[in-house]
Amino acid sequence: MRFWHTFMLHDKILSLAALQDALRSHQEQGRKVVFTNGCFDILHAGHVLYLEEARNLGDVLVVGLNSDASVQRLKGASRPINPETARAIVLAALEAVSYVCLFEDDTPYNLIKALLPDLLVKGGDWQVNEIVGADIVLACGGQVRSLNFSEGLSSTGIIQKIKELEK
Repeated sequence: MRFWHTFMLHDKILSLAALQDALRSHQEQGRKVVFTNGCFDILHAGHVLYLEEARNLGDVLVVGLNSDASVQRLKGASRPINPETARAIVLAALEAVSYVCLFEDDTPYNLIKALLPDLLVKGGDWQVNEIVGADIVLACGGQVRSLNFSEGLSSTGIIQKIKELEK
């Protein structure tokens, strides 16, 4: 029960409405809000480096986290390995991450539209013109960037390596 209690009280894991209020306050104070998203199923060094780079581009880093149902639709029935509650807690524990918000859709488009960040970022495996929500952020005067990509570091690669060890 303590695990769930910790999740419910964690001040970095917010509902959409609470996050909108928090970001409005940050932006009114002139702070730059950076947004990224992903499944973050098995957190690894590539994720940490990417999130630190994203945070260094602004004052507040928001991570849109795909829900379990969304991850299953995107990556298959065997995923996620870790449930959304655990993934949210791990992300929220990172110093670079200011807020985590779960979303149910396959893309963060509606979340980005609701939050209107100043800067939208994705990993270097995404071209800027392919980043979901770029049209919204650019239309509001924000920026969109593709950040560095850590080659050879992926949740899928970790899962494959574990499967090989089982043989």
